[in-house]
Amino acid sequence: MPTFSLPLPDEAATERLGAALAARLQPRDVVALEGGLGAGKTTLARALLRAAAGDPALIVPSPTFTLVEVYETARGIFWHFDLYRLEEPEQVFELGWEEARADGVILVEWAERLGPLLPRERLNVSLSVEGEGRRAILEGDSRFGEI
Repeated sequence: MPTFSLPLPDEAATERLGAALAARLQPRDVVALEGGLGAGKTTLARALLRAAAGDPALIVPSPTFTLVEVYETARGIFWHFDLYRLEEPEQVFELGWEEARADGVILVEWAERLGPLLPRERLNVSLSVEGEGRRAILEGDSRFGEI
């Protein structure tokens, strides 16, 4: 799998990364967002969803408590999962995981909580705090290598 590292010096850079990813995602793609609290997973997901919807003012709540939010966009259906509160990987099936896998684009925060259920074919985006900004490490499909 191709891997590359990208500095994100500010929130605008994170938003540009989200827009670039949105332009490349296709139905049945899975984006696994990883990183500690405050690393920028939700910021990136919001930017990606707003770009996919073509609406910079789209309200994108964090699904920390609802666990999943679904967005119908011109680019297809996007499922935004936040699995921070998931106790067992199998609980994801109660959230519509199989339906999402069948026809949607999946963004999943705290993807590591899926354990063996995390699909092999995916784009991993690992975010970390770096100085005043962040760093994104992308690993996956080569079509994401020219962002």
